[in-house]
Amino acid sequence: MSWNPTHNPECVNDSSALETLIIPRARDLGGFEVRRALPSVDRQLVGPFIFFDQMGPAEFITEGGLDVRPHPHIGLGTVTYLYNGEFEHRDSLGTHQMIYPGEVNWMVAGRGVTHSERTSDETRGHRHSLFGIQTWIALPEAHEDMAPDFEHHKQGALPNIQDAGVSARLILGSAYGETSPVTMMSETFYLDVQMEPDASFPLPDDHEDRGVYVTEGSVEIAGDIFEAGRMMVFRPGDRLSVKAGPAGARLMLLGGATMNEDRYIWWNFVSSSKEKIETATREWKKADWAAGAFQLPPGDDQEFIPITEELERTKPRRAR
Repeated sequence: MSWNPTHNPECVNDSSALETLIIPRARDLGGFEVRRALPSVDRQLVGPFIFFDQMGPAEFITEGGLDVRPHPHIGLGTVTYLYNGEFEHRDSLGTHQMIYPGEVNWMVAGRGVTHSERTSDETRGHRHSLFGIQTWIALPEAHEDMAPDFEHHKQGALPNIQDAGVSARLILGSAYGETSPVTMMSETFYLDVQMEPDASFPLPDDHEDRGVYVTEGSVEIAGDIFEAGRMMVFRPGDRLSVKAGPAGARLMLLGGATMNEDRYIWWNFVSSSKEKIETATREWKKADWAAGAFQLPPGDDQEFIPITEELERTKPRRAR
């Protein structure tokens, strides 16, 4: 996915238990809906998470699917996690990786990488669905210019946390005494939590920033009810539990340490430096795939996403 700074989620502050309630705005990408919770107007970051997209759910009869053409990133890591469906990832490192439900793709852009995401030809041949979450994590300043990297981890490699009526898969970082195998550069936690009706689950209280995104069902927190398609961000240190509604719930828990340095975001670029974003922009516009800073992914090098005039009228935004 790509971020367009002209499309922002709405923020509401109407609950005593919350610091911020974020209501994503849905966008139709040609029969495929995306709901973006981060970055929002009042809250761009939750811990190191600077981008949060719900992809779908979508049903495709034939031929349709995901077609995100090659595009660049700097200064961030992309995290892809699916509930249903599959697609293929290709990047300028030479990676060609399918992803399926419960698995995680972790691509570190560092000083610069290009990737594409498409539904495979095989999957397009029959009815299929797609439902998942993609996030970006801002890299600490010391790692912004590292060499790009990619990791894929199967479902069985991710720790599973069981409680009464609750099953939680730890995708990234550390929480509840468990640690994910995915390489992290900063303090982070990210979980897929499935809850039976009326089950309760505490939020981790050992992380500075904490957020909850409801993907299915509803939850009750400190007496307030939140339906699917809402992100709640909480004050540090408050001891809180999430209770599932009468139909149960599925949540993404996310957060970690806040960033110590300023961060700027523009299109697909995140950096502590506006100048680095400007340099990356010039390099992408040059389209010098042989000698420039960016290359196209092997196997998907016949097209790419250009920088539009609309984007060029915007400027990097300081994330806070």
